[in-house]
Amino acid sequence: MLSLSVSAIVFFVASRYIKRFLDEQGIPKGITRGVLIFTFAVLASYVAAALVNWVQVKISGSQTASQTSMDLSKSLKGAAALPP
Repeated sequence: MLSLSVSAIVFFVASRYIKRFLDEQGIPKGITRGVLIFTFAVLASYVAAALVNWVQVKISGSQTASQTSMDLSKSLKGAAALPP
């Protein structure tokens, strides 16, 4: 959830700064400019989300697949015990 929040913030901040940079360069507004802004803003937000995920894994460690499947099997057993 943290990576989603950070990437959304980075997207809007990057979009604003890229727009300002292109305005200073005198590039006219149009579809190509809009696609360029969107592409670079998405790239920046993707990199920010990847960095947040990397930091989270370094801090808390990754969860192994065996732990995940064990939790899933417990959940399924609990769901099977519920009355219809």
